[in-house]
Amino acid sequence: MHKSAWEIVKLARHPKRITSRTLISMLFTDFIELKGDRLFRDDPSIIGGIAKFQTIPVTVIAEEKGMNTEDKIKHNFGMPHPEGYRKAIRLMKQAEKFNRPIITIIDTPGAYPGVEAEERGQARAIAQNLFDMMALSVPIIVIVLSEGGSGGALAIGVGDYIVMFENAIYSILSPEGFASILYKDSSKAEQAAEIMKLTAKDLLEFNIIDEVISEKDGLHENPTFGVNELKDKMTTRLKELRTLNKQTLLNQRYEKFRKIGVFKEGDIDESNTNQSDL
Repeated sequence: MHKSAWEIVKLARHPKRITSRTLISMLFTDFIELKGDRLFRDDPSIIGGIAKFQTIPVTVIAEEKGMNTEDKIKHNFGMPHPEGYRKAIRLMKQAEKFNRPIITIIDTPGAYPGVEAEERGQARAIAQNLFDMMALSVPIIVIVLSEGGSGGALAIGVGDYIVMFENAIYSILSPEGFASILYKDSSKAEQAAEIMKLTAKDLLEFNIIDEVISEKDGLHENPTFGVNELKDKMTTRLKELRTLNKQTLLNQRYEKFRKIGVFKEGDIDESNTNQSDL
């Protein structure tokens, strides 16, 4: 059944859709959470630690929105502060030291935009993660669970294998924000979503992600179906990535990201763009 981009946005934000903590419990065993960035404090918006994927020790890093109101407030609705990103890269470097693969789970509307986050170096923390993740010599698998919002998602989104659930979104900003800029009217978010190319299908066509994980009835109704498919895909891909020597792994990651955004003149279909709206 075909779904519009806006319908997918609503499914990605469904209040009963599973969050990262639930996905961790379904994918991994023996998860031990590790906290703090060793500079300021622990940020509950990002949870991380060590676990086992089947029998393989891995490091898991995930953005967590929370399920109920109290939980959402605790996790700042999944909007990390810079200390969250610094915690993430600290755990990634620890994973590299002990030769553990890294699994990241993206689920955020975006990095926290508050004054205190800017004062503590939000932009630099995101940029540093992008820089450092490109050079990590262990396999990195990235899972886009629900929302992947802008730099807040990219800061844990550099990987060798990037998968996205069928009803997830991944974009430069929210449809509401896009509509506010393009149309000067946030109520046109539905219209904006259709031209943003933010669905898993769109991103697969652009080679930004590597695979789409089907959901059947949706992660809010039947998460087991999609998670089982994800497990199978991860098992196969992780086995392949672990056979690569470090230099080959780094070269392939570099080439993967260098190709993103490459296009030839005439590739863009402008038939869906109404110039009067711009």
